[in-house]
Amino acid sequence: MNGYFDHNATTPLHPAAREAWLRASDKHWHNPSSLYRDAGLAAQQLESARERLGTLLGIEAERLVFTSGATESNNALMALFDQVAVSSIEHPSVRMAARNAVELPVNANGVVEPETVQSLIATKRPALVSVMAANNESGALQPWRKIAALCRGQGVLFHTDAAQWIGKLDAANLGECDFVTGSAHKFGGPKGCGFIVLPADDSKLSFLRGGPQENGRRAGTENYPAVEAMVTALETITPRLREIEMQQSQRRDAFIAAMRSRFEDLRVISESAPRLWNTVLMVMPAHHNLKWLTALSRRGFSISTGSACSSGKEGSSVVVTALGASADELRRVVRISSGWDTSAEDWQALTEAFGEAWAELSRGGRPQ
Repeated sequence: MNGYFDHNATTPLHPAAREAWLRASDKHWHNPSSLYRDAGLAAQQLESARERLGTLLGIEAERLVFTSGATESNNALMALFDQVAVSSIEHPSVRMAARNAVELPVNANGVVEPETVQSLIATKRPALVSVMAANNESGALQPWRKIAALCRGQGVLFHTDAAQWIGKLDAANLGECDFVTGSAHKFGGPKGCGFIVLPADDSKLSFLRGGPQENGRRAGTENYPAVEAMVTALETITPRLREIEMQQSQRRDAFIAAMRSRFEDLRVISESAPRLWNTVLMVMPAHHNLKWLTALSRRGFSISTGSACSSGKEGSSVVVTALGASADELRRVVRISSGWDTSAEDWQALTEAFGEAWAELSRGGRPQ
């Protein structure tokens, strides 16, 4: 039984990624920026990985800059612009880093509507619009392709934080965005590795100085083994995505139905919107979410109270806050996020664990 249901926070290292990392670390551990033969071979392998990732994302390889992850990428991007329009449900690494931010509200399903973006562009003329591809808490899919086309037509740059989209849904059209950010550990790659996609016609953007690496855009010795592991993880997962989406979305929906049969007043956030196949954000009918987390953890299940980057804070759910929830509701929010191979039995076991936790919490939190 696999009780790990916090894949939107981080994922286990994929076996293929682990093998790729070990192989690269053993054979091509040299500094790709050095001038001797073995370093040159490492540089060739790094550029090959860049080409392969570009193919997976539908992006020219020269647009890709490798970073330590989506947080670094988002912060670096936000620092380049004086006024940014960001959605009210963006990850903290976008919202907190944006300067002179103008907020884009969401509708009742937690989705940014293109008409809202168009209206804001007409009145505010931001230098950049940033709307994530898929929400990390509710799983709600955002119409990023429509917004990207809209921004392009208005001469405004567009960024999507695709950290939750990549590795779960087809990423081949991300090249339509001016800027894209992603993180390896969200799809079976190693922590501390990610990327930012920059516009094809802009070679002047630079955000970390000190050396000529990444075409002068990000200084520092390139971490080729981590990059190789990241690309290998995505290459391994991508061919299975359509089958996984069909199978896992059915299991997710069966879980929701089973939970509703146990908890009459259960509320599922963004349930009417297209969502990631692995994500359920729920407002429980009673009891503090940290108590739910603790009771389930004792039973071998890992869930979260919302974004891992906001954990431990009262009312940490950005999405539920944006939808106007009460303080009491915010304290009852839990997030479930499964993996690519989570079985029907795993989902059923989680349902049973929720039932046991409810009985325990109703007794005053005293386990038997």
